[in-house]
Amino acid sequence: MMSPATPPSAPPLPPPGTVEPPPPGTVQRWAWDYVLATDLAHKLEPPPVPSVWEPDPTTPRRIARPGRPAELHISARASKSPGPEALRNPARRAQLFHAFMHHELQAAELMAWALLAFPETPRAFRGGLVRIALDEVRHMRLYAAYLAAIGHRFGDFPVRDWFWSRVPAAASPAQFVAVMGMGLEGGNLDHTARFAERFRAIGDDEGAALTERVCAEEIPHVRFGVRWFRRFTQAPGGASPHPPGGASPHPPGGASPHPQGDFETWVRHIPPPLSPLLMRGEPMNRRDRSRSGLSEPFLDALAAWTERAPGS
Repeated sequence: MMSPATPPSAPPLPPPGTVEPPPPGTVQRWAWDYVLATDLAHKLEPPPVPSVWEPDPTTPRRIARPGRPAELHISARASKSPGPEALRNPARRAQLFHAFMHHELQAAELMAWALLAFPETPRAFRGGLVRIALDEVRHMRLYAAYLAAIGHRFGDFPVRDWFWSRVPAAASPAQFVAVMGMGLEGGNLDHTARFAERFRAIGDDEGAALTERVCAEEIPHVRFGVRWFRRFTQAPGGASPHPPGGASPHPPGGASPHPQGDFETWVRHIPPPLSPLLMRGEPMNRRDRSRSGLSEPFLDALAAWTERAPGS
């Protein structure tokens, strides 16, 4: 199989203040305001998404960094994830769910970021990003309710903007869905399943049910990434690209006729210093990854990946 061209490097960010905000009352302005909001209430309860899109936007708006509410304390280093026994301590569980909540915040912001960064993409793709962003915001509220029930709130622990330090390196929509949809959200299928088992083992059925719910709702997000990745990379083997909801040239379940080519193409679209190893949990949740449209050969190749993970 001929290899597609090497994905481009991320374009340089424009100097601060040189990018005009989108027109008020548009979906793009909603996304702009969400990313840059410094009010925690706005992050948790954004206003309704407008029905009007900016007509024919052509200039990418690549926001360099998100707005951060004063309640959040940003750390350059991540806290060590608690082990199974440490989770018996309610404070350690709170710390972990707090990290989950911040991951959801970054995911919501980066979906909005991509809508602005890739204005040339089909409306169906950008509309899907909005729907996923709203899912992530809803997950934030679920985590916030759990934290409140055990006496904590968002802001009680330091957070790390790790997603923001890596994902905006994506220079194309294909790279974005490779990293965010197939990569980080795919990895979250592994992590949520693992922690659900750990929470149930220590008697935290509420925490287990919450993480299982988030896991189930992330499957369509990964499926969205898989389908659009195949479309943006023109589908291995010459199959016609297809948007989500359209007629698919692939077998039922979203599997590619060239799944190993899918994996190789995916790896080429992960911007350095990221690695597939950073996007794989242990153990891998193969059942839900398969339900998201990833083939068994793809999962075999991911499971066998042994390169040392840079950039962690």
